[in-house]
This record gives sequence, C-alpha cells and structure tokens, in this order.
Amino acid sequence: MRASLECAPELARQLESTLSDDETNRAGRLHFVRDREFFIAARGILRELTGAYLKRAPSELRFQYGPEGKPSISAKNLDWPIRFNLSHARETALYAFACGREVGIDVEGIRVDFAGERIAERFFSVDEVTELRALPAELKAEGFFNCWTRKEAYVKARGGGLQIPLDSFAVALRPGVPAQFVQGVESRWNLFGFSPGSNYVAALVFDGAPCEVRFFSFERHTSL
Repeated sequence: MRASLECAPELARQLESTLSDDETNRAGRLHFVRDREFFIAARGILRELTGAYLKRAPSELRFQYGPEGKPSISAKNLDWPIRFNLSHARETALYAFACGREVGIDVEGIRVDFAGERIAERFFSVDEVTELRALPAELKAEGFFNCWTRKEAYVKARGGGLQIPLDSFAVALRPGVPAQFVQGVESRWNLFGFSPGSNYVAALVFDGAPCEVRFFSFERHTSL
C-alpha cells in the first residue's frame, strides 16, 4: 500500500487524534516540524489501514514492539494473525500487510550523492560490491539503493535489526534484473523489488510459500 504523508491540516488532526499516548510522545520528541508531521501521518494511516482490516476503530488498536522495535498487534488487544510493516522516504510511505506471515518493507529515494562504494564496502557483501562496481555509471545509484532496500526489507521481516549484519547475505542489485536472494538466506523467504514512484525504489520480503502480491494506493481527504 502506497500513501502520501503530505496531509491537509484537517486530515492531519484527524490522524493525530487516533494515536496512542506513546506515539504522541514520540512525535513530540522529534526536533523538526516536518519530521513530526510525517511521523503522525505515517502512524495515523497505519492505524486506519490496520483498523480497516480488523474492522476496529483506529484509536482502539494497541501495538507492541519486538526487541528491535518491529511493531505488531498487541496480544492483549486482538488474537488475529495479521502482520504488518511500514517504511517511508520523504513524503512517500509504504505499508505491507500479511496474514500469518512475517513481512518487511523498505523504500528509499534514489540519491546520487549518497550512493558510493565506500558505503557499499562497509555494509554490502563482497559479491554485491563487485556487482555494484561493474555497473555503468548511470546505473550505480539505482543499483546501490536496490541493494539497500532489499537488505533492509529482509532484516525488518526477520525483526533482527543490527543483530543481522548486512554483509552476511547477498541480493541481486542490477537494475532491470528480478530481485532475488543470492546467498545466505533460507529458501522460505520471498523477495520483490519495485518502484513506487519516479526516483524511488522499494523492496518487500515475506516468508512462507510464494503467493500473490497486490499493490494499492491509499487516498484519504477527511472524515476518517
């Protein structure tokens, strides 16, 4: 699910009214106004989407967090096997939902000034660095962020955070080539790479048997 975090004031207020106290406090600790606005919109939209799946009011939902911060529905709140994950880059947010599967998603805006071999050498596997270096100059930035999002999505799906070194597994990163795990990942994990908009790349990871993946856009104006 793709959503814009650019919200009209009335919608922003409606979304904020559904947040829990801890989410409101987290938003308040963010220094920059735009970061606070995006956080509120991202969490408010997550609550609306999750509430729609579960047929519950967004404000009724209670979340819990894993050791590395991955959110899930609180066991005290609902006994239903829904799993979800979210990511945002600038004003673009992505949400992934699954039933009975672990799921992770990541999105990044392609930034030529950030994509570099020194960063790749620090976080990517040897094979990934070699593949990145072999790309034509005009494809290097996209290849870098293909790799980054695919790795982040897998780590988020696992809920492992920094406990899973990014160079301990490898993914295909060349633009135009289907996303896939190359080594270091069990076969039960599925990987999809896609672009949610111009100059963005994203990745979705989930476990279990292969299944249909459906993509939607979230559009809401007022009256949650």
